[in-house]
Amino acid sequence: MTVDEKASVHDTELGSPRDSTEEHEVFKKTEDGVSFRNVGWFKACIIFVKVLFATGVLSLPSSLYSLGAVGGSISIVAWGAFNTYSFVILGNFRKQYPHCHSIADMAEVAGGFFAKELTGLMFLIGYVLVTGSGIIGVSTALNALSHHAACTVWWSLIAAVVIVATASVRKLQHVGWLTYVGFISIYAAVLIVVIGVTTRDRPAAAPQEGPYDLGFVAINNPGFAAGMVASSTIFVSSAGTSAFIPVMSEMRNPKDYKKSLYLCMALVTASYLAFSLVVYSWCGQWVASPSLGSAGQTIKMVSYGVALVGLVMSATIYLHIAAKYVFVRILGKTRHLQANTAVHWITWLSCTIVLGAISFILAEAIPIFNYLIALVGSLCFAPLAMCLPGFLWLYSNGHYRKGSLVQKLIYLLHWGMVLLGVFFLVGATYGVVIQIIDAYATGAIGSAFSCADNSNSS
Repeated sequence: MTVDEKASVHDTELGSPRDSTEEHEVFKKTEDGVSFRNVGWFKACIIFVKVLFATGVLSLPSSLYSLGAVGGSISIVAWGAFNTYSFVILGNFRKQYPHCHSIADMAEVAGGFFAKELTGLMFLIGYVLVTGSGIIGVSTALNALSHHAACTVWWSLIAAVVIVATASVRKLQHVGWLTYVGFISIYAAVLIVVIGVTTRDRPAAAPQEGPYDLGFVAINNPGFAAGMVASSTIFVSSAGTSAFIPVMSEMRNPKDYKKSLYLCMALVTASYLAFSLVVYSWCGQWVASPSLGSAGQTIKMVSYGVALVGLVMSATIYLHIAAKYVFVRILGKTRHLQANTAVHWITWLSCTIVLGAISFILAEAIPIFNYLIALVGSLCFAPLAMCLPGFLWLYSNGHYRKGSLVQKLIYLLHWGMVLLGVFFLVGATYGVVIQIIDAYATGAIGSAFSCADNSNSS
């Protein structure tokens, strides 16, 4: 027996990542039960885009106001490249360990039980919070379309019910078809706003007579708290790559993930840069949050009407992925995972309903869109998209520590990813909390479960 053959036998006995990939996949290809593995690489790309695009694009122009046009543009491109690389690390790690359904499973491989539970908790909190941001987005759209015909809490409740219902579709394959419509809808709405702001003599929110200050600057110095909130908002706009791992688990061929990733990130980063720069250039300090309201009431109503499906679908994807994580944790070792049993359905629907209810409560407790997005970035995605990818790379490439000078430098840079995540976790969370406290003190946030019009349409 050759050395390679002995190694292969040894690896098989230990259940190492050199085992058959299909044998260790979470969802098996089956014809008897529920077949989850039906997502092609292009549909995966559209799902990736939908995970990132809707809520992220609505918060960027106001972040450019904080950082300035040049500073904000550099931040968008740099964070896009950083988050792309972070997912390359995650995708490569999953290729080695195909039993991983989520980043919590990856954390267990590298750090044991405690790392898994902590990562899983942050993953759940993060995606429950972004589902909450989606509920805010939908309630804002309904307020804009109806001229605030009902209390915002009621619109948010309607949004939550619709999102829970659509997220309860079991397979990403079927949710994926809805994301095509959602992507077209939000992209069209963004283009309507871009065209709308460029046809006005002055921003809709600015004084319509007499001189006014546009507030457009190339480089701005907003102070530590506001700067960290803006940076965190831009970072989180493309940091949802931790949600790509469950999508990989439902791909027909998970090895195609890089094609989906690169196409997604190129499209998202270019769109973010173009849209946010145009809106900020024409609106300056008068940009709305969410940004679809930046071109006046008529364009606001048109854009929100067009974007409504896209906003619902974004929150649907967030809630579906969070619920699927809990679902797999509960039923992953049982026959009910891929069988049409009562236990299967009760567990699945309980996951979507309970997490949807929590999202609704959090959305009403922190009803300002930008602050909720920034809080997600600092509290959850800094550890998930900075610390964890760096830690997983260090785990897989420990030999770099004693390698050549270049390898040692690369090793240190990945420690830098971990430390950057810790800095953002502390610094950006502090900045967001300070700004939320100030918003309550100044009346920008009236109260939790407020009926106030969050679209400024009444």
